[in-house]
Amino acid sequence: MLAIDHIVIATKDPAQAAHDFERKHRVTTVQGGKHDNWGTYNYVAYFENDCYMEWIGIFDEGIAKKSTNPLIKQLVSAFHNKIEGIIQLALRAEKMDNYIDHFDATGVKYAGPVPGSRKRPDGSTLQWQMLFPEPETALPFLIEWGEVKNIPQDERLVNKQHLRSITFGMKEIEVFKHIYQLDSCHHPVKLENGFLHLVGHEHLDFEIA
Repeated sequence: MLAIDHIVIATKDPAQAAHDFERKHRVTTVQGGKHDNWGTYNYVAYFENDCYMEWIGIFDEGIAKKSTNPLIKQLVSAFHNKIEGIIQLALRAEKMDNYIDHFDATGVKYAGPVPGSRKRPDGSTLQWQMLFPEPETALPFLIEWGEVKNIPQDERLVNKQHLRSITFGMKEIEVFKHIYQLDSCHHPVKLENGFLHLVGHEHLDFEIA
């Protein structure tokens, strides 16, 4: 079963954006680290139901503009168009190969898996891979983490609140459910750690409780 992994928020100043969110929602945010291969860095807020918010910015525009990673291309495009805010949703998969097989069998175009890594402030390295269905669109991407789980070593940095639901808008909802192999009979869609509300117009939002 898929799970909510994280929401991606584009911002020119991740530290300030995270601080503003922290004050508004009374949560703890922390410095994430740098993605050296992409020229980006982030701040994050972890939630008790095993998911998080990510504020991502660019520290090296030259590196970022050369990236072939669909997410970084989307980030660069957002900044080019003077857009800041939520730009993406990541859904966590335990076995990404199952989705690759599904896409190959049903003709769904995809990019990846794209490997990723970043150094954490404590010096440890996180590794993951991402899969982008229909990469020319802004559909949520799939993520599978490596051996090190993306949780803070200090449990006090995990907020007691839950990122309990995501609202995502797409005109062809049944196509969305087919791509991600979701139950077409239920609404909202139950994920491993929350709910996914699908609406028939462009929209991306979240609920914390």
